[in-house]
Amino acid sequence: MPDRPYRLEMPQSERSCVVFSSPHSGDEYPADFLARTRLDSLAIRSSEDAFVDQLFSAAPDHGAPLLAARLPRAYVDLNRAATELDAALVRGVRRQPNNPRIAAGLGVIPRVVANHRVIRSGKMSLGEAERRLQTVYTPYHKRLTALLEETRARFGMAILFDCHSMPPEATAPLPDTGRAPDIVIGDRFGASAAPHISESVVDIFAAAGFDVALNRPYAGGYITKTYGRPAQNLHAVQIEINRALYMDAETLTPTAGFAPLRARLSGIIRKLAGLGQQQMPFAAE
Repeated sequence: MPDRPYRLEMPQSERSCVVFSSPHSGDEYPADFLARTRLDSLAIRSSEDAFVDQLFSAAPDHGAPLLAARLPRAYVDLNRAATELDAALVRGVRRQPNNPRIAAGLGVIPRVVANHRVIRSGKMSLGEAERRLQTVYTPYHKRLTALLEETRARFGMAILFDCHSMPPEATAPLPDTGRAPDIVIGDRFGASAAPHISESVVDIFAAAGFDVALNRPYAGGYITKTYGRPAQNLHAVQIEINRALYMDAETLTPTAGFAPLRARLSGIIRKLAGLGQQQMPFAAE
């Protein structure tokens, strides 16, 4: 287990109100977790947003922090509420009706990875579940909260870009191209970010040659819902990148498209960070 469950890359000079977060790219698997799983070394990784932290690694170069998980989504899902515990996995937890994420095995401590593959046999104790939350979930969200509050205090507003990847088969083709989108931008249909910010993000990706969709099929999850409060000058936008652009889903390895995509994204990150500068109502003296 690492000494802290995240990596934080800070810019030499903070000159933007933008913060980048990659909550699902963690790939450091605790030994005791691997010893208990029913899955092989590739299957257990199938829920990762693999390499997303690397794709957005240029953020500090453009004046914005990058917070990235170190522990994997299969261990603790940082994009869920801490209360979303699965009674089918954790002993002593009450069943929560009408929660489709938990019903699908995708609570804050997942029961399954991609394609509904069960992670482990039997249940874990409530104490084990709480330890995972205390050592992984709580520190990550405390740091993210602090980053956003510090940024808003410094610049008068904060924009969070919550960065993820998506399997190409999970997205419907765009009507104008007949292809799955390269990028899906989510703002919970305007609830987590001011529309002009989301529209600017869409325009930035489209101008770089990507096929972009807004809110369909991914409008944003727990992180955008929790941190996006436009009336309080806190905006949260989810970015989903089609994995087919940069990785082999079978072997979980980067393809020849990885380096060119990373280079293209560096230019986009610069513009996103610049958007933060343009949108600031005032700058700290």
